[in-house]
Amino acid sequence: MFYLPIIPRLQRMYASTQTAGDMTWHYENKTTNGVLRHPCDGEAWKHFDRVYPDFSIEARNVRLGLCSNGFNPYVQASNIPYSCWPIIVTPYNLPLEICKSKPYMFLTCLIPRPFNPKVGIDVFLEPLIDDLKKLWTGVLTYDISRKQNFMMRAMLMWTINDFPAYGMLSGWGTHGKLACPHYMEHTKAFRLYHGGGNSWFDSHRRFLPNGHVFRRNKNAFKKGEVDMDVPPTKLTPIEVWNRVKDYPKVTETGVQRIDGYGEWHNWTK
Repeated sequence: MFYLPIIPRLQRMYASTQTAGDMTWHYENKTTNGVLRHPCDGEAWKHFDRVYPDFSIEARNVRLGLCSNGFNPYVQASNIPYSCWPIIVTPYNLPLEICKSKPYMFLTCLIPRPFNPKVGIDVFLEPLIDDLKKLWTGVLTYDISRKQNFMMRAMLMWTINDFPAYGMLSGWGTHGKLACPHYMEHTKAFRLYHGGGNSWFDSHRRFLPNGHVFRRNKNAFKKGEVDMDVPPTKLTPIEVWNRVKDYPKVTETGVQRIDGYGEWHNWTK
C-alpha cells in the first residue's frame, strides 16, 4: 500500500497565493435564496455548522469529501485478477468550478492487491484516519493571504461511492437480503427461486399515495399481488445510535461483524 499524507497538501493550499484566498470562498459566497449551487448551500453543511459552531466559526477550516472505487489496471489482459483501489480526498472550500478539478483531487492511498481488500480496507485506511484525527484537533498553518499563522482544522463531511464500495468502507454487508442500511429488517427483498440471488423488485409501491393506481396493479409488479402497506418509519438519530454503538461486537475470540443476512460472524483476531 502507498500512502501520500494529506496534511502537508492542505497546508500548501494556504501557503500558495493562488489558492489561499479561494479556501474561504464557501463562507464569503453563501446564498439565502434557496438555490443549491455548491455543497455549502446544502442542509448537511448547514446542519454541521449548527452542531459544531466552534468549527464553523473559522472560515479557513477545511471540509473534505472522500471517494474510492476499484479497477483493474491490466485492461489489455482482463483474465489477470487484480484490483487497484485509489482513495481520493477533495477539499470542498473551493469555488465550484475548481473544487472537483484534477489538481484538487488528492490521491491519499493506493491499495494494489490481487483481489479487492473487502472488510480489511479499514487496516489500509489507518494512516489517513490518523491524519484526519490530527486535523480535527488542529495543525499550525501559515495563511499567506492574511500573513498570519492559524490552527487549521479539517473534517470529513461525506464519502462518495457506489453501493459495493460503500459496504466496504462502512462495514455494512451490501450483498445480502439486508443490504439496505436504512430499512434493514423492514425490507421487502426476496430470494429468486431459480437464480438464488436477492431481488428488491416491487419494494417501492408502499411509498406511493394510498389511492395510487399502481398499488392495485396485479400485472406490472409482483404477479397477482396488491401492495397496501404503509412505508416503514424513519429511525431517529438516537435509534440509529442504539443500533450501531455496539457494532462491531468485540468478544474474547475476536471481532464479530454482521453480514447482509443479519447474521453475526466471527473474525479471528
